[in-house]
Amino acid sequence: MIANLRSIPITDSIADDQVTWSITDGQRDELNRRLDAYTADKIKGREAAEVIADIRKRL
Repeated sequence: MIANLRSIPITDSIADDQVTWSITDGQRDELNRRLDAYTADKIKGREAAEVIADIRKRL
């Protein structure tokens, strides 16, 4: 299956759009807070599969 996926041409349509997204000062502050926290402790987070499994256990 991976071999099949490698043969699919991929285009970068996001870059083609050239859309500028604005964020609020609060969103910018939160992003900076998260970046500072990551820089300080280097915790990369968890794998998506692990997070999804935890969510499913709670349902």
